[in-house]
Order: sequence, then C-alpha cells, then structure tokens
Amino acid sequence: MLKIFKKRRSIFISLIHEQAKLTLEGVEILKDYLTTPDEKLADQLRIKEKEADEARRILISELNKTFITPFDREDIFALSRAVDDILDYAYSTITEIVILKVEPTPFMVRICSLLKDATFEILNAVDRLQDHPAVTLEHAQRCKAYENKIEDVYREALADMFTETDDTKQLVKMLKLREVYRHLSNAADRGDEAANVLADIVVKTT
Repeated sequence: MLKIFKKRRSIFISLIHEQAKLTLEGVEILKDYLTTPDEKLADQLRIKEKEADEARRILISELNKTFITPFDREDIFALSRAVDDILDYAYSTITEIVILKVEPTPFMVRICSLLKDATFEILNAVDRLQDHPAVTLEHAQRCKAYENKIEDVYREALADMFTETDDTKQLVKMLKLREVYRHLSNAADRGDEAANVLADIVVKTT
C-alpha cells in the first residue's frame, strides 16, 4: 500500500545515476590497469566509455523534449557533462599510457584510488538528491576533500619526477609521465566540478 504513495524517481536522476555508475566502474577498471597493465582492461574501459556516452545522449534527448525539469536544466546538463568528463579523462589516461608506452607508477595508483573514492561519493550524492538533499551535500563535500588529496599526490608526483633530469632520455620520460598525470588531475577537477553542481542544486531546491 505504501508503494502507491512513494514518490517516483526523476528520470534525470536515474539517467545521471547510470552515468555515475558507469563512470565509477570505468575508474575501477583504470585502477586495475594501473596496478596490473592488461590490454583486456583497456578494451573494457573503452566499452564502458561508449556506454556512458550513450547514457549522456539519452539524457540530453530527454532534456530537449521535457518542458518542466525537477532542477534547472542547465544544472542537469552541467552535472551530466562533468560526470562524463571524469570517464573521458580516465579513458584518455589509459590511451596515453598505451600510446606513449608509459609504465604506471605508484603515484598513478594512489591518485586513481582517490579518484575512485571521489566518484563513489558522486554516485551516492546523486542517489540522495531527490529525497535526502542534506546527505547529498555531505557526499559532495567528501568528493571535494578527495579532490584536494589528489592534488596533493599530483604535486608530490611532479616533484618526484623532477629529481632526475640529467639526460635527454630522462627528460622525455618526464614529459610522458606529466601528460598522464595531467589527465588524472583533470579527471579529479571534473569530480570537483560535479560536486559543486550538486551543491548548487541542493541550495536552489531547499
């Protein structure tokens, strides 16, 4: 009987949940790859990225045909884009590693582990958005805290990278590593952006 009165979940929350879930799965695959590089894992991440792109296309289609949305359509679009960008940068990371023939470092594993935790917080924040917005804020704040930790590790990785610059070969290696670290840092930045949009949504609707 209670199910009759249960508030129906917004289709936009469901679609962003799908994006966030696929993104979390993709980041987990990247972490596995950084721990144990395997071409099959790279293929799995490529497929996951395409699935997430399709979920975003469906969300945009729903936005275009829906007159009234539960939140500002600009916020829905921005949140979807930020979540999508996290996975895009995760895929760029693995692509650059393969193309540049870079060997994953412990710093990359640490950053990706924190990125996975941040993405998990985004997924939880989305899931609480409709019925428990205050809890959404808590998860958004945790995500931002993880982003700060990632930036700390990122700077630590760059400092370590510049300790050996004696020859051209080492310099080339540094440039390759910096490119990969940059993709991971960008992914974290997009997580921070998603957390900001979620906080904005809560402020506007409460």
